[in-house]
Amino acid sequence: MDGFSYYNIFETKGMEYLIIIAFLALLIPFSVVLNRKVKIKRQLQKAMGILSSKILKVPQGVYYSENHTWAHLSKSGLANVGLDDLMLHITGEVSVNFLKKPGELIAKGEAMTEIDHDGRLLKLFSPISGNVVGANPALTDNPEILNEDPFESGWLYKIKPTNWKAETSSYYIADAASDWSQMELLRFKDFLASAMPKYSDEASMVALQDGGELRDHVLPELPEGVWHDFQKEFLNP
Repeated sequence: MDGFSYYNIFETKGMEYLIIIAFLALLIPFSVVLNRKVKIKRQLQKAMGILSSKILKVPQGVYYSENHTWAHLSKSGLANVGLDDLMLHITGEVSVNFLKKPGELIAKGEAMTEIDHDGRLLKLFSPISGNVVGANPALTDNPEILNEDPFESGWLYKIKPTNWKAETSSYYIADAASDWSQMELLRFKDFLASAMPKYSDEASMVALQDGGELRDHVLPELPEGVWHDFQKEFLNP
């Protein structure tokens, strides 16, 4: 027929297409297996009670202060604030004592909450200044939510910020937050190395797994003096 031309697919680009398809067919299963291995490794570390940077949750859209609290500004203009995942892996399960009530003002760096583990207390400090709109009522009856979902249902306060831009300008976000979290884990190891010998010759055996890996939820197993030093040297503004 006039105007009709026939092209053999293997004489044009067909062979290249088949090669690409074959490559993708091999790549996709490999990627699935690789991701599955990474996930399994993280689950094993968690099950074995090993604290490493690979099991930490570090959402990328959250601003992290050096005091291990975070802030996230919503479209409504209110900010949720809470406690970061590294702190919760250090302290284990804790209950919350709210130090501020709705309607009160709070300043950046002011104590906003105490976390309690069997009578041992640590103060947490607000990452921002503003008006306290509300505290999370769910944490009163179900404190385990804080550990299970610290960045969503486990928030501590809703605050109307009064100086958001200036006060969060030096905070960590996105990749910088991930890098900072890893450095803080190393700083915590250094803290334990210097603090534990002051209180117990056996403390290092409690804090570390075989092979020198740091134990998950290690702070409750350590002497009360370590808690005081941790507050002063690691958490205080």
